[in-house]
Amino acid sequence: MLQIKAEGARVPLPVRAPGAPRTAPARAAPMPDPDDSTPRHIDAALVERARTGDRHAMAELHRNYARMVHAIVLARSPASEAEDIVQDVFVQAMTRLDSLSKPSSFGSWIGTIARNAVTDHYRRRRPTEELGDDHESSAPSAAARVQALEVLEVIRGLPETYRETLIMRLVEGMTGPEIAERSGMTPGSVRIKLHRGMTMLREQLAGGTHRSEDEVTP
Repeated sequence: MLQIKAEGARVPLPVRAPGAPRTAPARAAPMPDPDDSTPRHIDAALVERARTGDRHAMAELHRNYARMVHAIVLARSPASEAEDIVQDVFVQAMTRLDSLSKPSSFGSWIGTIARNAVTDHYRRRRPTEELGDDHESSAPSAAARVQALEVLEVIRGLPETYRETLIMRLVEGMTGPEIAERSGMTPGSVRIKLHRGMTMLREQLAGGTHRSEDEVTP
């Protein structure tokens, strides 16, 4: 046994005896993939399971994306009709999973389906049907509901690029990171859209005219 000095102490080192067989160095255990637990990876696994008819996976996808889809629909349609359109979006998505080439892109894919579903919904409507929200309510908070609908109407009048993000945050209660994860946008893009959208919304609610996108800085 050889020894070396380390800070005044002798540390023994093993020495292979002459003729002794060499011992192969132990292999390090493989490191886990750091991306295995990311939302996109989880989405891809859920999509693959849902393609086989796994109802639990379908329910999980619905739970993960229902708020985002509702916000996209609400940005384009009355609240009284949004739920039906959202259900139609998920029915379409679940029956068309085989057409999704990148399962990890489920969020942006179903977002596109939601936007198209609203367009198709109103294309099928008769021209004489009214598109306004139902402001009547027998609930004690009827006044608050009317006020909320009025704010929602102001949001719908903002540039399209900010509508969905604002509704995800203000109506659906999604955080900035959640919006980024589900929509496929970068966190920085979400922050800018929320900042500019909130600035425009405040100006509109205060009775002002919102500035152009170039005039609003983050």
